[in-house]
Amino acid sequence: MTPAFRFRPWARAAVLGLGLLAAGCGHTSATKTGAEAPTDERSRARAYLEENQPQKALGILADLHARSPEDLDVARTLTEAQVKAGRADAWIQELQGRIATGERAVDQYMLGLALFSRARDAGAPAVAAFERAIALAPDTAEYHYRLGVARLESEQYPAAVEPLRRAALLAPERTAWRLPLAKALHRTGDSPGAVEALGVVVRGRPSAADVATARALMEQISDPFGGIPKAAEAKLEEGLRYLNDLDAPQHAILAFEEVLHDYPDLAVLHSLLGLAYQRLDDAGRAVDEFKQAIERAPRDGKNHLYLGELYAARQRPDAARGSFEKAVALHPLLDAAWFRLGDLHLERRDLPAAREAFTVAVSLTPDSLPARGKLALVYQLEGDYPAAERELRHVVEKDPENVEFTLRLGLLFTEQTLKSTRPQVRKAAAEEAERWLSKVLEAQPENAMASRALQSLKGQ
Repeated sequence: MTPAFRFRPWARAAVLGLGLLAAGCGHTSATKTGAEAPTDERSRARAYLEENQPQKALGILADLHARSPEDLDVARTLTEAQVKAGRADAWIQELQGRIATGERAVDQYMLGLALFSRARDAGAPAVAAFERAIALAPDTAEYHYRLGVARLESEQYPAAVEPLRRAALLAPERTAWRLPLAKALHRTGDSPGAVEALGVVVRGRPSAADVATARALMEQISDPFGGIPKAAEAKLEEGLRYLNDLDAPQHAILAFEEVLHDYPDLAVLHSLLGLAYQRLDDAGRAVDEFKQAIERAPRDGKNHLYLGELYAARQRPDAARGSFEKAVALHPLLDAAWFRLGDLHLERRDLPAAREAFTVAVSLTPDSLPARGKLALVYQLEGDYPAAERELRHVVEKDPENVEFTLRLGLLFTEQTLKSTRPQVRKAAAEEAERWLSKVLEAQPENAMASRALQSLKGQ
């Protein structure tokens, strides 16, 4: 179904802060309530910090830092512990003493982090420390990244761009680092560059926090209601209510056309008219309105999404694919476009392209069963049974009563049993297949697919 428009002219999303001590560190939570206690020293220290026990973490981290002074993850976490323990001032003095006797880039790096934790030093003093760290070790991506973030959070947007770009060049695998780069580019007027950076983020398996930040930034970059005149808001709200809430597209069209009469170049009105005509099954008028919207707002990916949905519904897969590809290029956070694109690639048996599209869709909407199911199918077709199993188990572990995914697990292990040439693998897969298929038959005794799969196992 084509997504509905919601008009929120007085609710602009704010981009989340990018704190220096935590942003882009690549940490994974070391412990959760009820989970096993971490065994290695680094994880134990991180767990203490997460439990707000920085004093317990300090001894571990100081020892780790003494043994591996160039380990930047340890250096950063040690500074975080010092700050959380209320020792920021003492730590700054200690670092300044170290630097006075023998300057090292890592000490300037930690000094910059510690200075940034104090409001009075978060600007020029912190920036100067990071600049000095870069002068001593110019090819260390982390130093460029922290300098860029420090400048960004000090609202020095043009000055933040170069170090953030350098960090991305030196460490292309750190895709989350493109988030502050995207923000800096947007604030300096380079919206296409910002969107391109967000496209890298979404393809890099972002965390939920990264997705939330990216969505907020993308809303600022691409706000279809940003140019709505105050005088048109009431009538536009009326049309949206008819379209979204009352399912009365004819009345919505009248309201939108009334606004369009006074403001003929507002792209969002053509988008809304296209959606209303699509609801009335008038494909010709809908296509015309979507194309007019694209002409007036060529960088709004949502209009390409709407046009792609229409082409897909009219059995025009090539045209739909082209529209969805433009949609995600202009608006990488459109999970519906990624999903549709994955489906079209899957129909053409372009499995690598389908895998990428469904992977992004799952990253953007982790609780989407259709996206996880399609991604599992792609993995299965590629013969990557562990990856397919991982996606299916994710659903079944959260929803044990989900018969569809339980059946798919059983069928996956059945296929693995039939195709494997290794006796041990066959035996283990057959046992798993029988277990999952039996669960399906307990819930649905008449399930023919589960019964046939069990029969095929018994015939081996």
